[in-house]
Amino acid sequence: MSFLFDTDHISILQRKTMPDYLNIVTEAANHTGMDFFYSIVSFEEQTRGANAYVAAARQTSEVVRRYRLLEMVLNDFAMSQVLSFDNKAHEEFDRLRSQRIKVGTMDLRIASIALSNGLVLLTRNVRDFDKIPGLVTENWTVS
Repeated sequence: MSFLFDTDHISILQRKTMPDYLNIVTEAANHTGMDFFYSIVSFEEQTRGANAYVAAARQTSEVVRRYRLLEMVLNDFAMSQVLSFDNKAHEEFDRLRSQRIKVGTMDLRIASIALSNGLVLLTRNVRDFDKIPGLVTENWTVS
């Protein structure tokens, strides 16, 4: 079984937010590193957030610290298997959109990548993602 990390799980892993971090790492230990994927959509979400964080800095020391966050995001994704929003995902997205599912665009794109690649989506946002037919979700932040 292979998994796609939603942006929320990625953020927990990056920040090592306890106890959620420990729960994810413990569950992940039952799998190989090749079983896990990130999406380009999560990269977009994280870089947008990091860029806004940098732009809001008022002092040089803040700018330096905030650019480190952007570097961390870049490095983390560079060391991961990142899936594209390709034609197959685009077709899945259009299919889901035509069903008028009440889920945000970015989440629908992430779900489309998971569905088009046959992956289980790891997320805390099961309430929204469970609205998507055929999408399998798991929340590894709970033990």
